[in-house]
Amino acid sequence: MAEASVSEEQFVCPVCLDLLKDPVTIPCGHSYCMSCITEFWDQKSIYSCPQCRQTYKPRPVLGKNTMLAEVVEQLKKTRLQTDVPAVSFITPGDVKCDVCTGKKSKAVKSCLVCLESYCLTHFEHHEEFHSGKRHKVTDAIGHLQQMMCREHNKILEVFCNTDQQYICVLCVMDKHRNHHTVSAVAKMAENESRLKEKQRAIKERTEQKQKAIKQLREAIESHKRSTQTTVEDCTRVFTELICFIKRSCSELTEQIRDQERAAVSRAEGLMERLKQEIDHLKRTNTELEQLSHTDCNHIRFLQNLKSLSAVPDFTDNLTFDFFFSFNGVRKSVCHLKQKMEAFCKEERKKISVTHSDIVPKTREEFLLYSHQLTLDPNTAHRNLCLSEGNRAVTYTATPQPHPDHPDRFDKCFQVLGKESVCGRCYWEVEWNNSVQISVSYKSISRKGHSKENRFGCNDQSWSLFCSSLNFVFWHNSEVIELPVPSSSCRIGVFVDHNAGTLTFYSVSDTVRHIYRVRTTFTKPLYLGFVVGYESSVKLC
Repeated sequence: MAEASVSEEQFVCPVCLDLLKDPVTIPCGHSYCMSCITEFWDQKSIYSCPQCRQTYKPRPVLGKNTMLAEVVEQLKKTRLQTDVPAVSFITPGDVKCDVCTGKKSKAVKSCLVCLESYCLTHFEHHEEFHSGKRHKVTDAIGHLQQMMCREHNKILEVFCNTDQQYICVLCVMDKHRNHHTVSAVAKMAENESRLKEKQRAIKERTEQKQKAIKQLREAIESHKRSTQTTVEDCTRVFTELICFIKRSCSELTEQIRDQERAAVSRAEGLMERLKQEIDHLKRTNTELEQLSHTDCNHIRFLQNLKSLSAVPDFTDNLTFDFFFSFNGVRKSVCHLKQKMEAFCKEERKKISVTHSDIVPKTREEFLLYSHQLTLDPNTAHRNLCLSEGNRAVTYTATPQPHPDHPDRFDKCFQVLGKESVCGRCYWEVEWNNSVQISVSYKSISRKGHSKENRFGCNDQSWSLFCSSLNFVFWHNSEVIELPVPSSSCRIGVFVDHNAGTLTFYSVSDTVRHIYRVRTTFTKPLYLGFVVGYESSVKLC
């Protein structure tokens, strides 16, 4: 094993550090790959041995050493795969040695004169060969040719601040004369300083945003806890309120039943008394009948009549005021219900207003409510062409091959959005020439060209007409002229469905208010566009 190793080292080319390929032996006795020594001599004006420096004149004629070639071939066949190479091969990102043939080794130094990079072994050869006049070297760097001036073939050592480019020393005296120049090293130091400053600023901003994210997460968790506590408290209060209402209902029911029982009891007592009086009257009447048919003298008749005339003093004027009227109770309960409903509604409004009053002010705040909306191709008029994933629409004189669909506008150059808008929603559009930016209920009529079909001409839709000459707001055929914003090619639309507000903004570096509608939305809303001749609009 050791002998094989020694023998192999004896047949390694001193230039490429690999086994000899097409070996040749020069007059001094040293052997090289034919390609290596040929390339070496092609670059020199004096032909010398790279190892012993013996020079030759004229250039020796090279012939293949067949004996060495056979030995090398045998070594290649017997080389063990487990042999560790004596050189360090490159990994991704490393600079390659320009001298190595076959497998490239990792370069450790670059020569700014020879414009080559060398591995450790070849760098030692380089230094030995140029020991008389040291070349300028640096740590290994790639793309050396890019560091050379194409015009003068000199290294780019100067930076021209006037033209913002790297130049060589000859350029300083030529095309860049009287320009403000600094050394490339100084410019590099300046750029590194700026780079570090920019990195520091980015790091600070990153830390600030990370801190903001942390604070937001903490705020979200706090808000969730507060929300949960509020829900639990509200549930508890409403449960207690329901229990109170049930208890009050039960007590009122019992009170009504008590009054019912008292009234019924009094009425039944009166009925019993009346029955007794009726029985007494009937007996008296029977006795009177009997007396009227009795044959007796007048003295006996009068005596009997006198005894029957003592009729009890009954009250004929009966009143039933003990029956309680429940009309007042019913009115009181209904009034209580109305007051509770009104109170609850008013309190809920206060809660809703508290949320709705927080209106976004900056574009960043509006974008928190942005949604990825698209247009519904089944609603587009045949002269409207949808593109960019159904987020852009353009008027075209050539009818598009849209299939028949019950949702399609057949006369108006209109299109509706696919997604409904509920809660808070914000979107931006860019328009060209003349368009209408609208929101509408889905129930708007699609067939025909009457007011019921056109955005802004009915109670189903709201529309902002935009052109370079004027801005107009339309709803239910009512027209409101608006001033034209100075920068109006991008419009922001903000809908707060619960609060009943629709607001249009002119969007540039800032967000400027154009017009706001306050109403009550009874159904989900859909965005819509009216696209005029040679016009287009797209969702941003």
